[in-house]
Amino acid sequence: MLKPTLYMLALAVQIAFADQITLKNGDRLSGAILKNDGKVLTMKSELAGVVTVPWEAVTGLSSSGPLHIGLKDGQTVVGAVTMSTEDGRLAIATRETGSVSVTKESVQFIRSNEEQAAYDAEIDRYRNPRLIDLWAGFLDAGFATSQGNSKTASLTLGGSANRVTSRDKITVYYTSLYASSNASGRNITTANAKRGGLSYSLNLDTKWFAFGSVDLESDQFQNLDLRFVPAGGLGNHIIRTEKTILDLQGGAAANREFFSTGLNRTSAEILLGQELVRKFSATTSLQQKLVFYPNVTDGGNYRINFDMSAVTAVRKWLSWQLTASNRFLSNPVTGRKKNDILFTTGLRITFAK
Repeated sequence: MLKPTLYMLALAVQIAFADQITLKNGDRLSGAILKNDGKVLTMKSELAGVVTVPWEAVTGLSSSGPLHIGLKDGQTVVGAVTMSTEDGRLAIATRETGSVSVTKESVQFIRSNEEQAAYDAEIDRYRNPRLIDLWAGFLDAGFATSQGNSKTASLTLGGSANRVTSRDKITVYYTSLYASSNASGRNITTANAKRGGLSYSLNLDTKWFAFGSVDLESDQFQNLDLRFVPAGGLGNHIIRTEKTILDLQGGAAANREFFSTGLNRTSAEILLGQELVRKFSATTSLQQKLVFYPNVTDGGNYRINFDMSAVTAVRKWLSWQLTASNRFLSNPVTGRKKNDILFTTGLRITFAK
């Protein structure tokens, strides 16, 4: 009898010193309250593990230790909490001002000491990030081949990384397409293009930003060994909502081109661009960018860069992407077409740091 008695006593002591919540249906849960975002309360129970319940379903609450209660008026109150099942008010026993009473509807968040410390660390990380912090992006890969009377193969690679803070944004990108065929009996390269670049933008206020960028590209079938384009200017956030971001840009660029025919060209350009990001759902999004470069040095000529990607998430870290990339050049070298378009599709792996 002694062992069962001791076990029941230990269980009673454990329950007495645990946080508890009472639900509308009368159920009670014991454990450690972790957080509440105003919609869902998260609790860690020794028996059931991490449990989430709708905040509106909670009719009673008591904590064995201090919790951080954020109110909708901007105040944060710290102390042990008791929530009355009769009127739904929360009594917070603070060290400095004694007991504070608030309504359930005025609560914006609840965090344990550990959750509050993690939240403060994350906020500090965003306010004072290191250069290696806050990077997010993706890697694309696609491969296609045919075997038999003819052998063909194509490989596409791409990637982009962004580091976004409240102050600035850094973007690095790269994409390439290589294809070959031996339908004529000998191996022939049918596509070989590479595009990459780096950009930096600095927020001047909530609407305006300054930017600088460097774009590089090569295209064997335009006889283009290298195009080097540094640029800079100003931009405006025309639309900036949770689902839609639309930016307009204007500035100047220098275009340095090296062709395998021996032709080298240097020209000044005007830069006019727009960039759109649209989230259609939690899994599907569209990103599109269009930049128009009127040539100032050689009046009447121009370039157009167009890029668009449609992405559907399969998993949190895995997506399927369809990308179109077009480069239009009004004055290509003799014998070459003005347009070069890349269509790629395949898996996309996303990452964040």
